[in-house]
Amino acid sequence: METLKSDPVEKHGSAAQDAAAPSPDWTINQNWEAYTAEEHGVWKTLYERQTRLLPGRVCDQYLDCIKQMPITADEIPDFRRVNDLLMKHTGWQIVAVPGLVPDEVFFTHIANRRFPAGQFIRSKHKLDYLQEPDIFHDVFGHAPMLMNPAIADFMQAYGQGGLKALERGILPFISRLYWYTIEFGLVQQKDGIRIYGAGISSSFTESQYCLEDESPHRLGFDLERVMLTDYRIDDLQKSYFVLDDLDDLFALAQIDFDPIYERICNKPAFAPDQIVTGDRVLHTGTLRYHREKAAQTQA
Repeated sequence: METLKSDPVEKHGSAAQDAAAPSPDWTINQNWEAYTAEEHGVWKTLYERQTRLLPGRVCDQYLDCIKQMPITADEIPDFRRVNDLLMKHTGWQIVAVPGLVPDEVFFTHIANRRFPAGQFIRSKHKLDYLQEPDIFHDVFGHAPMLMNPAIADFMQAYGQGGLKALERGILPFISRLYWYTIEFGLVQQKDGIRIYGAGISSSFTESQYCLEDESPHRLGFDLERVMLTDYRIDDLQKSYFVLDDLDDLFALAQIDFDPIYERICNKPAFAPDQIVTGDRVLHTGTLRYHREKAAQTQA
């Protein structure tokens, strides 16, 4: 099972070891030439496994975008080549960082159309366990969707909103929005619900679980509901929120969040598995996965 969480990361391989110390904005040289054959091999294993799995599960926009990108199974992508394409399409860039960065640094990069991506890759012994987003999650998961205009504009607006939320001390609201859209978002297509969130599209386990398992709730997207809903950082999600159309993110990019903050700042958060009055329930989950896991822990 692959999970994303903000614990210190164990980095592997010479590219991570040889990277220069981060600059004030935490960026480093990707040092692409220093990746080892073993690291390229890990990328190949992850890439081939995920590209076999995603057709029929991931949204059409993702498949269209990744076909255009200089990303193949043979080697870890070179950010310089990826950035040439992203800049032409949406003005975004990938910048290498050594791991998780402070919130203000992250939001500043995003607000300026720079996506901070982990420069390291996970160990071959931990293909399905990820303490912290690595280059496979960040580039395979996020980079293709940055070519999509709706995602590109929404992400920049999110960065700007995040800086405001930091100033006001209300970061959890905006963090939940990012989690349930950019990381773990689903979208309705004519042929069914599909994945667009990078946390899912880069995860072998969750890309199956989110669509096919009976355990999680699948709920229609509602902005204020999402901003009030807690999430799991250490396991598969208990609920997913489904956009009607990916282009709905264009509208979200234009929203003034200040009135929303005023309405919800004193409201209690919803639990990740909670269904509330007013929800548009697409699938009521059994929550079996989490119940069984809790029972095993208590045994």
